[in-house]
Amino acid sequence: MGGTGLRTRPLRVLLSALGIAIGVAAMLAVVGISMSGRAEVDRRLDRLGTNLLRVSPSQSLGQSSRLPEESTAMIRRIGPVRQVAATGAVGDAKVYRNEHMPSGRTGSIEVLAAEPRLLASVGGKIRTGRWLDSATAEYPGVVLGREAARRLDVHTPGTRLWLGGTWFSLVGIVDPVPLAPELDQAALVGWPAAREYLGFDGHPSTVYVRTEEDRVTAVRDVLAATANPEHPNQVVVSRPSDALAAREATESALTGLLLGLGGVALLVGGVGVGNTMVISVLERRPEIGLRRALGATSGQIRGQFVTESLLLCALGGAAGAVLGTGITAVYAAVRGWPTEVPLWATAAGVGVTLAIGALAGLYPAIRAGRLAPTQALAGSA
Repeated sequence: MGGTGLRTRPLRVLLSALGIAIGVAAMLAVVGISMSGRAEVDRRLDRLGTNLLRVSPSQSLGQSSRLPEESTAMIRRIGPVRQVAATGAVGDAKVYRNEHMPSGRTGSIEVLAAEPRLLASVGGKIRTGRWLDSATAEYPGVVLGREAARRLDVHTPGTRLWLGGTWFSLVGIVDPVPLAPELDQAALVGWPAAREYLGFDGHPSTVYVRTEEDRVTAVRDVLAATANPEHPNQVVVSRPSDALAAREATESALTGLLLGLGGVALLVGGVGVGNTMVISVLERRPEIGLRRALGATSGQIRGQFVTESLLLCALGGAAGAVLGTGITAVYAAVRGWPTEVPLWATAAGVGVTLAIGALAGLYPAIRAGRLAPTQALAGSA
C-alpha cells in the first residue's frame, strides 16, 4: 500500500526525493573528495618519503644568521644520514630574459647556488633538459623551476638568460617538488659557477637531509648542533612532510564545515518530505475513510504513511549515494587522485535519510490514523 501511494504521484515523489538526494550527494561528495585528497597526500608522501629534514638559519629581530660553509660536510658525518645537499642564496643576483629588461622586473625569482645531489635529495624530477652535473656546475648554466620558467617565458634548453650581469645558458627545467616548493620559483646554478661568476660566499641557506626512515627523530635532535656547533640556537630544523600533514588537518576542518552545510541541505529535504506527506494525507482522506470503514485499524493507517515516507527517503538516499559517488569519482579523475568513498559515509548518509524519513512521516501518519471513517468521508464530500 505504501508503494502504491508513491506510484500514483510520480512527479511529486521525484521532486521530494530530489531534495533528499541533493543533501545525501552533498555529504558524500564532501567526504569522498576529502578522503580522496587525503589518499593523494598519503600517496605522495609514500613516494617522496617522510624522512626529509630541512636545516636553515634562524631569523631574529630582522637579522639572519648564517650556516658555516662546512655545515653540509659535518651533517654528512651523522651515521643514519643517507643524502645531504644544500642551496645557497646568491646575494643580489637577478635573472632576466635579456639585458634590456628593467632591473625591477625580476618576477620574484630567487637565484640559488645548488649542489649536484640536490635533485635526488628532495625527490625532484627534470621536466625538460638535464640537471646540473660536474661539468655544467662549473660553467654558466642554470636550471629553472617550472614557475620560474613560466614567468621568464623560456622553455627550451640552450636559451640564454641574463643572470647577475652574465649570460647563462638554460640547462633544464625542474618539475615542482612538493617537499621543497621554494625551488619551483628559483633559478639554480652550480655551486662553483656561483662562486666564480656571481660572487657567492659559499654559505648554505638551506640544507636538505635524507635519513633512515626509523631514525628521523634521532637525527633531527642533533642536526642543529652539528650544522652550527658554535650557535646551535641559530639553526632551524623542520620536516617538510609536517607541512603537508598540517595542510591535511586544515582541509579536515573545512570538511567539517562543508558536512554541516550538507546536513542542512538534507534537513531541508526532510522538511520537503514532511510537507509532501501532510498534503498527501489531506488529499487522500476519502481513501483513508474507505479503508477505515472496511476494517483497517489506526495502526495500519499509520504504518502505511510511515512506509511511504521511508520509501520516499530511501529512494532519495539511494539516488544521492550514486550521485555523490559519481561526483567524487569525476573530481578525483580530473585531479589525478585515487577515488575514495568510504563505506561508512554511504551507510551513514542512507541511515540518516531513513531516520529523517521516519520523523518526517510520523506526524502525517498519526494525523491520518486519528481520522474516523465518518469524518474522513464527510470531509471528502
